[in-house]
Amino acid sequence: MIEAVVFDMDGILFDTERLSVECWRQAAREMGLGDIEKGVYGCIGLNRTDSRLFMKQTYGEAFPYEEFRQYNSALFRKRVEQEGLPVMKGAGELLEWLHGNRIPTALASSTAAATVKSHLERADFSRYFQVVIGGDMVEHSKPQPDIYRKACALLGARPERTAAVEDSPNGIRSAHGAGMLPIMVPDLVQPGPELEKLLYRRCDSLTEVLELLKAEAASAPV
Repeated sequence: MIEAVVFDMDGILFDTERLSVECWRQAAREMGLGDIEKGVYGCIGLNRTDSRLFMKQTYGEAFPYEEFRQYNSALFRKRVEQEGLPVMKGAGELLEWLHGNRIPTALASSTAAATVKSHLERADFSRYFQVVIGGDMVEHSKPQPDIYRKACALLGARPERTAAVEDSPNGIRSAHGAGMLPIMVPDLVQPGPELEKLLYRRCDSLTEVLELLKAEAASAPV
């Protein structure tokens, strides 16, 4: 039985992956950096430290990562202020069910903790999480297992009984490496055969995740 749940944020609770991709492309175009597609998808799920390493390895040491990040972040913030924070369908219902059933719940995101907390407050989701971890709270974020191990430890949850709800390959590898039960809800990247082997379940929506958790709760021994 699943005893606790840890969520990723971007692409799971909020439909921010698509917005982020658009901002990356716009920043690269306006800064004259050329094709950025490999970086766009390669950095999904990585924290700032590991994203910098990836971009430098991919595009060379001369790539102006800090300037690019600042420009991209400004574009993203402007879009969120103008358009609002897009919440994924079913997120509120799933979190409310977990809260009502007193299932320990955490958030483990590669995004910086200040941004994570700001997004949660904006969506009125902060009250649902006992533990919130940002990518700047661990040395190496996903696909390394550190962030999920930390989440389980702070929750007091057994990894082998804790689900990780993720949308990215990096996140799935991180959760699997931590010994958890990875549930993938694909967003921008579909899982290939090798990634499928790491999954506890694949769901097409958060509504389907809720149905899965309800079914598991109903079948648990009294």
